[in-house]
Amino acid sequence: MSSSAGYLPLHHQKKGFVIKLPLSKAAWITCLLPFTAFIFCIIWSLMYNFEDSTFTHCKVQNFLPSISAAIGNYRTQRFVWGTAIAIHAMPRFMFAGFHRQYYSDVLNPKAQKLALAACILNVIENVALIGLTFITSAYNYAIHEKCFMTFMITSEVYMALTCYLLSKERRIPADNVESRSLRYKYQLLVINMTSFAAAGYFFIRHNRHCEPYGT
Repeated sequence: MSSSAGYLPLHHQKKGFVIKLPLSKAAWITCLLPFTAFIFCIIWSLMYNFEDSTFTHCKVQNFLPSISAAIGNYRTQRFVWGTAIAIHAMPRFMFAGFHRQYYSDVLNPKAQKLALAACILNVIENVALIGLTFITSAYNYAIHEKCFMTFMITSEVYMALTCYLLSKERRIPADNVESRSLRYKYQLLVINMTSFAAAGYFFIRHNRHCEPYGT
């Protein structure tokens, strides 16, 4: 190709390559990585580590493995989960920066400190997820437990704070896309809180009463 056609000769090109990916697709991939890895770990544990992964301290039957056992107790699952979390972690830090800039653009000045707190919570949540991933319950239960609790608390507070900021503290009205996004955020917040509450309830009940089928 000639340079007049808009192309440079091959020997003038820089080494390496550039991948262009729309931000929306990058966000989807980032979200799907831990989700698909988690589903894989559960299914793989049921198929190949069922008895061991559903074993409980009080020796009663379970029909599903615990989350910690499924993602951290076996080599294959640990590799898949750890790889997914490691790959998705950096984009999440990047998106936290994007959110901070977005909040600066659309929220009231008086809400900026709260917006900064939300972004810090998002970063802490991501760090806690990395911690509970690579410090398994089998290796160090105390640290793993603290990372898991930190992940749960920061994720819930961050989601609730985000919903509040984007619904009550805007200085620029939301367009149709932003309004739809906020509805999804509220729905996911309810689902997330319900899921965590149910998981906490059954975990405490199972440990206290050693009832069967209390994953």
